[in-house]
Amino acid sequence: MGKKIVLADDEKFIAIAYKDGLSRAGYSVIVAQDGQEALEKIQAEKPDLILLDLIMPKMTGFEVLKAVKSDPALQSIPVIILSNLSQATDKDEAIKNGATDFLVKSDLSLQEIIDYIKPILEK
Repeated sequence: MGKKIVLADDEKFIAIAYKDGLSRAGYSVIVAQDGQEALEKIQAEKPDLILLDLIMPKMTGFEVLKAVKSDPALQSIPVIILSNLSQATDKDEAIKNGATDFLVKSDLSLQEIIDYIKPILEK
């Protein structure tokens, strides 16, 4: 398998569809269903990229992002927020807290997301 991605999304259908598409694109995908599980898997796996939803149980995506970016062992991992929240304030807060970018799920196809992350993972 190729580069390792932690995908944190509590919507099962989305998580399954994204994992399937990313796996077919050659990536190793570890799915987390809530924020706490996401942080645990990020700490254990040290992935090459994190795809992070914002609205999740136990810990929000913002809380996970802050924890990742404050941990010297994890802070260099690119974090892309993948959410259906589309307010400028959410995007601004994510970028301010260290997210690489903020993508609105409903605006992009899975293929567009794969095309977007490919150059980030090739750096």
